[in-house]
Amino acid sequence: MQDQTSNNKITDVYAIVTNRIIEHLEKGVVPWHKTWTEAGLPQNLITGKKYRGINVWLLSALNYNQNYFLTFNQVQDLGGSVKKGEKSHEVIFWKWIEKENEETKEKERIPMLKYYRVFNISQCEGIPLEKIPKPIEHNNNPIECCEKVIDEMPKRPNIQHKEQQAYYNRLNDYVNMPKIENFEKSEDYYGALFHELVHSTGHGERLNRKELLESKGMKTDKYAIEELTAEMGASYLKSHAGIPIEELENNASYIQGWLEHLKNDKKFIVYASSQAQKATDYILNIKNEEKELGKNEEVKSQDRNGQIKDMREKDATNKEVEIER
Repeated sequence: MQDQTSNNKITDVYAIVTNRIIEHLEKGVVPWHKTWTEAGLPQNLITGKKYRGINVWLLSALNYNQNYFLTFNQVQDLGGSVKKGEKSHEVIFWKWIEKENEETKEKERIPMLKYYRVFNISQCEGIPLEKIPKPIEHNNNPIECCEKVIDEMPKRPNIQHKEQQAYYNRLNDYVNMPKIENFEKSEDYYGALFHELVHSTGHGERLNRKELLESKGMKTDKYAIEELTAEMGASYLKSHAGIPIEELENNASYIQGWLEHLKNDKKFIVYASSQAQKATDYILNIKNEEKELGKNEEVKSQDRNGQIKDMREKDATNKEVEIER
């Protein structure tokens, strides 16, 4: 029979983590950021000038290994060239021009939106290696408890490390992750991986979760709920693996972002936490263990019933023998 105390402890962890996340939400949003940082902030390789405003997001979203960019002329000045078939990226800026006001005859400064094009260093060849800074790498080591959770997940999807993005591909059923050494710390790597593994539990051959399977894009409620589910589930798994619960600030701020999409309707946290618990149970194989235990108990029950039946038959036989005597 399953230890009831163990079940209560698991339930308590879910409640504690959920409540802690809500506490963080009530304090306000902590700006969420990607925790793999070796790419650095986008900047020009020659001048070292960091791009600003919307350019930070536009260039970061391209997910290059290193965020160093060059204009076409700068590539040529370094003796390099752009690889065949590579496309440039826009850098947007405001330029102030002076124009005379027709009525007042006074000069006015008017902002004009302009852009120029750049290439990432990975799109180029022939650039001297000494001109390219080495990527930032952190000496992160695997966390045994986290690895155990991953290794023991039933029907686990394939995990690859080919792109600088963390995502779950539901069509081909695999998870892609940046390498562990590219994260600020090991805990961040496992937090991101747990998030994607929770997504993977929604696959049709696992929990068949409608929010994953029926989502039609990032602006839909189903997508937002699925993201809430994945982040709540990641929080549960981090806590299960012994990662300090104080590490939940980023989870909370990410969750807040999706709650704002859902107009801060708190019922979505309750629903998402329920889905996250199911996903976490699946990853930790808790539900399967319960089923197995249930089967064992059923067998034991059948055995006990059989034993009782045999005893009754023996008793009846003994009584008959005694009567005959």
